[in-house]
Amino acid sequence: MNTYGYIRVSSVDQNEDRQVLSMNSLKIPQNHVFIDKQSGKDFNRPNYQKMVSLIKQGDLLYIESIDRLGRNYEEIQNQWRLLTKEKGIDIAVIDMPLLDTRLHKDLIGTFISDIVLQILSFVAHSERDRIRKRQADGIIAAKARGVRFGRPEKPMPDNFGELVKKWEQRKISTAELLKLCQISRSTFYAKLKEYKLLSRNQR
Repeated sequence: MNTYGYIRVSSVDQNEDRQVLSMNSLKIPQNHVFIDKQSGKDFNRPNYQKMVSLIKQGDLLYIESIDRLGRNYEEIQNQWRLLTKEKGIDIAVIDMPLLDTRLHKDLIGTFISDIVLQILSFVAHSERDRIRKRQADGIIAAKARGVRFGRPEKPMPDNFGELVKKWEQRKISTAELLKLCQISRSTFYAKLKEYKLLSRNQR
């Protein structure tokens, strides 16, 4: 039997040290601890998939908490079944002793652990939805304050108005204008619309 540990943090700037210490205290071999720095929305994570390809029937997998496995309710359920039923391994959730498949081999124990798993995976999924909503609300509030997201707008050359006039008089082609302004066609037409609106308002 081999023992494995799986660690996940949501982004590269988050610290996984706490989870690593938990795995070290369990004496899990370092090469059997797999770490992903990625969202828990699905299971398309390189190190998770690598670990799943290595584990075999009778092995044991430790995770610190159910939300480290994932945050998608249905996906957590599916992966749990894949690991415990199809792969035939045991899973121990460190912060939730009830979710230790080694301890609940009888029918009642399995029933209880299944209910706990469903509740916790639902909570993880709900928390992910709350985080996403808070992020969306934060973006809306920031935009209302004038905060801009994405790439900064490329400034138009000082002679943009003159170039537009030459373009309208067919003295330069669209391709020449785009090259002079160093912008894309879609950006040009957006800026042209702004320029004409501003010109009308200044009359």
